[in-house]
Amino acid sequence: MTLETLWFVLIAGAFTMYFVLEGFDFGVGMLLPFLGKHPKPGTHESVEDGDKRRRLLLTTIGPLWDGNEVWLITGGAALFAAFGGWYATMFSAFYLPLFLILIGLIVRVVAIEWRGKINDVKWRRWCDVGIGLGSWIPSILWGVAFANVVRGVPIDADQQYTGGFFNLLNPYALLGGATTLLAFLTHGAVFVALKTSGTMRDDAQTAAMRLSIPTAVVAAAFLLWTQLAYGHGWTWIVFALAAIGAVVMVIGTITRREGWAFAATSLAIAGTVVMLFGSLFPNVMPSSTDEAFNLTVQNTSSSHYTLVIMTWAAAIMTPVVIAYQGYTYWVFRKRLSVEQIPASIGLPLQRTGK
Repeated sequence: MTLETLWFVLIAGAFTMYFVLEGFDFGVGMLLPFLGKHPKPGTHESVEDGDKRRRLLLTTIGPLWDGNEVWLITGGAALFAAFGGWYATMFSAFYLPLFLILIGLIVRVVAIEWRGKINDVKWRRWCDVGIGLGSWIPSILWGVAFANVVRGVPIDADQQYTGGFFNLLNPYALLGGATTLLAFLTHGAVFVALKTSGTMRDDAQTAAMRLSIPTAVVAAAFLLWTQLAYGHGWTWIVFALAAIGAVVMVIGTITRREGWAFAATSLAIAGTVVMLFGSLFPNVMPSSTDEAFNLTVQNTSSSHYTLVIMTWAAAIMTPVVIAYQGYTYWVFRKRLSVEQIPASIGLPLQRTGK
């Protein structure tokens, strides 16, 4: 294996970790208004009750979400350092989608961190809107972006993108966006069921069960399209693993075995990402203008010396990151319930029916 191939594999691994781990964070954020329902007018449920449910949802990902984003930073930095040509062309071609993803991530971070800073119902609801938008936008656009990378975009002989924004809104890419959206929603619902108890666990299990079949159908269509149009012989194995994950996901959510369901959604998401990168190789961005203009691991890579230094750095630091993140997950492994969430001091407790 050449260093160029090794770093292609490592970048694929970083993005796989990112989508598996950050995927359930996005799912929790998207499900916030559904599982953390605001009280309905005319009921005897207080504002505090609804706020406790939403704070419970955010507590499940509270110690984890920022660590999960490390894999995006790692993958992006490795892409920039190892394949400068790939990085430059991709960020030029997908400037608007990636900019919207970045804005969504920033809004989400600010909303999560600042939600509890002001003890006001309207403030928290606006923060909940920010968390939702910062979860929905990346969940859709990541799938659109990676599907377009696999499909190919107009690139000329100078490695310059020659298309427009609407070139990216094709049926295959939109199906990719629907796949990541539904996968993250289901992944998030299963994670909440795995991390909570009581009524929240029941509600999350019900949401996961309702989402699992549509997710499996859409993902199967996208992966089959990917395999038939862009895949290689060996990627049928990855397709089979992802399909097994989707089937077990459906069975696990129906039987309310959230442990098996979470492992299955993780396998399905990982299989999808691996299949996308596997379908690309040895290209990193195919050109729809002319195959001669394809960006490959060879014509976009950094120098051999740069890759050697990066390899030594990765060999030393990656085990440290994995060990620390694994320890974090172990420490915060216990289930949570609404009863464990303290009341918000000063939060109005008026009945919504008044």
